[in-house]
Amino acid sequence: MAELQLVGGVKKLNNNNYNSWSTSLMSYLQGQDLWEIVNGSDTTSPLREDANGILKKWKVRVGKALFILKTTVEDEVLEHIRDSLTPK
Repeated sequence: MAELQLVGGVKKLNNNNYNSWSTSLMSYLQGQDLWEIVNGSDTTSPLREDANGILKKWKVRVGKALFILKTTVEDEVLEHIRDSLTPK
């Protein structure tokens, strides 16, 4: 059973636990300041880099969100999202 726990204690998504997985994952992503990246309200990347590194920070947030999504699903679910480049 321990192998089912991964990121933030969220059990991996399988064919039977979508409701509990989505609730737990949403809370975890909100706590990591990544929910807007996943729910689609922050989909526009900055057009260019600036002195504050805004583009780089946005890309890092996207990468973190993708990692969390891809590591909190079972292999049979991962097959459907494996090649996704955005977390939305």
